Amino acid sequence: MGYYIAPRFLDKLAVHITKNFLKLSGVRVPVILGIHGRKGEGKTFQCQLVFEKMGIEVTNISGGELESPDAGDPARLIRLRYRETAELIKVRGKMCVLMINDLDAGAGRFDEGTQYTVNTQLVNATLMNIADNPTDVQLPGSYDSTPLRRVPIIVTGNDFSTLYAPLIRDGRMDKFYWEPNRDDKVGIVKGIFEPDGLSQKEVEQLVDTFVNQSIDFFSALRSRIYDEQIRNYIHQVGFERVSLSVVNSVEGPPEFKKPDFRLSHLIESGNFLVGEQKRVENSHLVDDYNRLNRGRNSQSPPPAAVTPINQPLRNSGTQEVKTNGFEKQEISSPHLTLETQGQIRELLSQGYKISIEHVDERRFRTGSWQSCLNSHIDSESDAISNLESTLAEYKGEYVRLVGIDPKAKRRVVETIIHRPHGKN
Repeated sequence: MGYYIAPRFLDKLAVHITKNFLKLSGVRVPVILGIHGRKGEGKTFQCQLVFEKMGIEVTNISGGELESPDAGDPARLIRLRYRETAELIKVRGKMCVLMINDLDAGAGRFDEGTQYTVNTQLVNATLMNIADNPTDVQLPGSYDSTPLRRVPIIVTGNDFSTLYAPLIRDGRMDKFYWEPNRDDKVGIVKGIFEPDGLSQKEVEQLVDTFVNQSIDFFSALRSRIYDEQIRNYIHQVGFERVSLSVVNSVEGPPEFKKPDFRLSHLIESGNFLVGEQKRVENSHLVDDYNRLNRGRNSQSPPPAAVTPINQPLRNSGTQEVKTNGFEKQEISSPHLTLETQGQIRELLSQGYKISIEHVDERRFRTGSWQSCLNSHIDSESDAISNLESTLAEYKGEYVRLVGIDPKAKRRVVETIIHRPHGKN
């Protein structure tokens, strides 16, 4: 698979790394290159592609390793990995770099609630010391006067303004803000979907449809397309036998045919992902919980905030909501949830037909469901309109969505999307 490397990204890394291996008289070269930008824009992956293209070996440190219950451990780890990388350069006779991913997550201070620990101070001090003396990096408790090979350090992060200001000053750290333009996005997305046969025009249309999305959105979109086949496979073998058929199968792992990568299907699935993003952005549950806790601590009544609880595969015609974190009430809405609409589209896209059934609480115990339709539905608009009218007519009953395979004449899905009085 030929992944795309943005020319600006390749140029910046190549120049920084090469400069650190050259002896330029009277020129002070920063050891550290800080690559920052929005989440999900492929900073780390682009670095990996550049390293592979240039034949560079990498020693990695995660931002999560920059904290420890033992004071001094993270700083010692940085020094140790730096010295190991310098030895690799000497032994292998090739370029090597030290890479610290998500530096701001491990050493940054985001607000007054972020604890500034001894380890955070030592990590900042250690990186500053290495930037000032890249050939003289010692381990605690020992001293070696032999000069080390200079090792370029690449760090990534989202917001470098959270880092210690003297660390990121010019001369110690060279900064590169990575924000892919449209051409970069088209090139990267084309590389992601290269095995799937999307044309240049289709890739451009896909990028323009989701112009505000980051690069990782398109990778997640491609992964989601396979969900349909995997779901069918699970239903085919049965939930009880999935583990044996996948992990310890005599016949080997299952093989799947190429999914539907038509542009219309990609856009449809992408809209579903965008809907899930909006649910997260609009929930803000933590704000309500924090207000509630503050109200308890101050012995004052909690605020009368009403926060919907998102329940999967339920109609929002009768949604549960939590008031003050304790009581429940119902809110009526004539629309279907995104999950229900998404399931309808998935069933129809696979050639299945849809039926709608209802049952009251007494007959529910015996499984005596009644069909709401005289025939099966094979269009999305008919399915949504019939489902909405059914939910309005049978508010006090169970309603379920049924997917039917017309060729095999069997049911493939039975999902309850509404329960009486909004009970889950």
